[in-house]
Amino acid sequence: MALGGNRSRFRENFKRSVVKAVSYRVIIVAADFTAVYLFTHNTDVATGFVIVSNVYTTVLYLVHERFWDRVGWGKASVA
Repeated sequence: MALGGNRSRFRENFKRSVVKAVSYRVIIVAADFTAVYLFTHNTDVATGFVIVSNVYTTVLYLVHERFWDRVGWGKASVA
């Protein structure tokens, strides 16, 4: 399977979507914390920002993934 070329006829299951969302958020948490800390030099501010922003964005990402899994546009059937 080539990167970006997954044209499976199978739908992604919910557990896979959750694992993808969590792994993505781990990367974003580290990036967010680093960026906010570099600007503020304050670990409390950086930690607060990371907690608040990543709780709601994780949920939104998961909803977005599940929505797009149901959209047929751009998918092809595998014979």
